[in-house]
Amino acid sequence: MAKKLVAYFSASGTTKRVAEMVAEAAGADLYEIEPTVPYTKADLNWMDKNSRSSVEMKDKTSRPEIKPTDAKVADYDEILIGFPIWWYVAPTIINTFLEAYDFSGKKITLFATSGESGFGKTVQELQPSAPGVEIREGKLLNGGNKQAIENWVKSL
Repeated sequence: MAKKLVAYFSASGTTKRVAEMVAEAAGADLYEIEPTVPYTKADLNWMDKNSRSSVEMKDKTSRPEIKPTDAKVADYDEILIGFPIWWYVAPTIINTFLEAYDFSGKKITLFATSGESGFGKTVQELQPSAPGVEIREGKLLNGGNKQAIENWVKSL
């Protein structure tokens, strides 16, 4: 049986709740991708062109710093990575996470939460951060429906 890790970034707590359900359904360990400087409500104001999240998302080379912890990626066969969708893609902090570890030989599947948008070009935006590794678009898991999450995890 493959050893699984659910790694997630959550700015407001929504993705955290979903990630916890995914980890439980998958029998996986849970790891939080934490920014060194937490996001404030003002940082997340997408209506403000000068907010931290808006500035980061405009600059595809932006790599928000993450807390120096060890996700022990080498110990896992499958990694499920969860995040909120920002501007139709994953937040650039996910690129930071992918670039911090060697994912060679790992199976990576994405899941996300979103107010309205889908994955967009998320896989294409993340792929250069994990060269040679297949990143699969997973599912939008809005609403935290436990049965839907369990069904999705079983389908992987």
